[in-house]
Amino acid sequence: MTDTTAIAALIEPAATALGLDLVRVAMIGGKSDPTLQVMAERPDTRQLSIDDCANLSRAISDIFDPLEADGRDPIDGAYRLEVSSPGIDRPLTRRGDFADWSGHEARIKYVAPVETAKQVSGIIEGIDGETIRITTPKGERLVAFANIASAKLILTDKLIHATAPLSTEGADNIEVDPSRPGDEMAEISSKEG
Repeated sequence: MTDTTAIAALIEPAATALGLDLVRVAMIGGKSDPTLQVMAERPDTRQLSIDDCANLSRAISDIFDPLEADGRDPIDGAYRLEVSSPGIDRPLTRRGDFADWSGHEARIKYVAPVETAKQVSGIIEGIDGETIRITTPKGERLVAFANIASAKLILTDKLIHATAPLSTEGADNIEVDPSRPGDEMAEISSKEG
């Protein structure tokens, strides 16, 4: 089994040097399509550009290639590397994520059931030490950080507004290809000015 905690420790200094925070390092895809998924973001914008993805991917390869050449590859067998932003309905993996996204809805799956429940959904109220506070229709729930198997934000209008791109450069004019069936020529001009 791949030790993603050790891999995160290997690549975190490179991410930090690029001005990025690691959000999650995971192996996905199972045996049929093993993929090392690395999610990162700029701490000031919570976004990641295509250049950031490319730079982090190269940095990871620069770390892994010498290890592989020495027979110390941290991942057994062939795999794909996927570097991406966490996306709008992002995973919540760090304690700070629960403070940063306070006021937004999330779904938390438990490691061990709590009062027979396997998960809880509600509005994040914050984190106190090792305990996350979630408001649900049935009242406040306290979730031990150590009992979280996975957590992610739920897509809502509030979340869409909070994660709107900081830059819409290049989106001033959109043209649809009229040669494609069902498409019509369209141009949307910026309302700036």
